[in-house]
Amino acid sequence: MVVGLTCRVGRAVNGHVDMVRDLLNYKESILFLGRPGVGKTTVMREIARVLADEFQKRVIVDTSNEIGGDGDIPHAAIGGARRMQVPEPSMQHRVMIEAVENHMPEVVIVDEIGTEAEAQACRSIAERGVMLIGTAHGERLANIIKNPVLSDLVGGVETVTLGDEEARARRTQKSILERKAPPTFPFLIEMRERHYWVTHRTERSVDMLLHGKKPLVEVRKRDNEFEVVIERWATYDGDGL
Repeated sequence: MVVGLTCRVGRAVNGHVDMVRDLLNYKESILFLGRPGVGKTTVMREIARVLADEFQKRVIVDTSNEIGGDGDIPHAAIGGARRMQVPEPSMQHRVMIEAVENHMPEVVIVDEIGTEAEAQACRSIAERGVMLIGTAHGERLANIIKNPVLSDLVGGVETVTLGDEEARARRTQKSILERKAPPTFPFLIEMRERHYWVTHRTERSVDMLLHGKKPLVEVRKRDNEFEVVIERWATYDGDGL
């Protein structure tokens, strides 16, 4: 018996990549964070097209068929990006590794990272020098830091015990939280609304949040004429830990 039916219509929005085009030039991995329906997958399609067609990158779009469709021919919205389909969601991490080992991509795009195996696959791919563009569910950076499954994407967290002198010098408790490793994604973008994004330098923002401070971020939005406006060195308005 069918209780209900959900129909999601994927969209291709040309020009959406203008919000992050400058960051793509850094050739560093970017994680998009946002609630369902805010437009994460939409921007993935546009980034795949731009990287493949304009930047001439070999791109593997690795997804559960939401970015390029599930037909034999990928949707035109992803341009010349190559695509590997995932037979079962539980196999996504295996296909991600297979893409890097067998197809020599410069960029891997993966939608909805949600398991520990996928987070570990992302780290393995990043350590091989491949640029990652990924998405995950959550509204703020703190959501990822506190998530034991996904925290490795931003470096992970561990408890460190300080000596008496070090604790006095820092004016803090002896047991503190520290980032465990370099983040898999050097950039993290909170998609608050479709045209209002907060950009973090992940390493710096995680360290400051763990120390109870507010990091400086970039606020990216569109004005009344639909032009991209970037406010640099803005104080982060999200919740701490």
